[in-house]
Amino acid sequence: MLKAYYNIDAIEAGLDEVGRGCLAGPVVAAAVILPRDYKHSFLNDSKQLTKAQRLELEKEIIRESVCWAVAEVDNLEIDRINILKASFLAMHRAVDKLRVRPEHLLVDGNRFTPYPMIPHTCIIKGDAHYLSIAAASVLAKNYRDELMSNLSRQFPHYGWEQNVGYPTIHHRKAIVLHGPCSYHRMTFKLIKSEEDQTVEETEDLGFL
Repeated sequence: MLKAYYNIDAIEAGLDEVGRGCLAGPVVAAAVILPRDYKHSFLNDSKQLTKAQRLELEKEIIRESVCWAVAEVDNLEIDRINILKASFLAMHRAVDKLRVRPEHLLVDGNRFTPYPMIPHTCIIKGDAHYLSIAAASVLAKNYRDELMSNLSRQFPHYGWEQNVGYPTIHHRKAIVLHGPCSYHRMTFKLIKSEEDQTVEETEDLGFL
């Protein structure tokens, strides 16, 4: 079972982002403050859960959390400032939207741009260790998956309802055939060799 908190003496918000490795769409982050005594038997890193589990967990997280927020940075801003800065900015925007100000931020990953006046701790693979980060992972992924599925109706060539913007072989081939659209990240390498695409397809299936 994941841990409920890192700092028991502070109002703690877990932060996570999704979509960093995608070729299209925004990077999305969520911030979640859970009750200190919150427990859950199977809440985990969103990549380890089925879609049905994530959707069910989302209802509980929204119902049981002290507060939560989701924010995004679009592809145009990603191209302007780079994906790493965009990921941190999305997390900052999620914290901005919380109706309760946290006293400590628990961040998934090994780097973070400090949020003004709030200390933070980075936890590598934090979504597999802390409930609040796992909850943020679930909310961010559900939000982004739904967004990309909706966009796929407007741009059906790319298969976003399945690959949600990750660089699968189908997505790469569609870019070759149809060109990029207004939601693609133009600073990313959108087209690669078939050998590279095969490697990416194998690796990226774990993110879908």
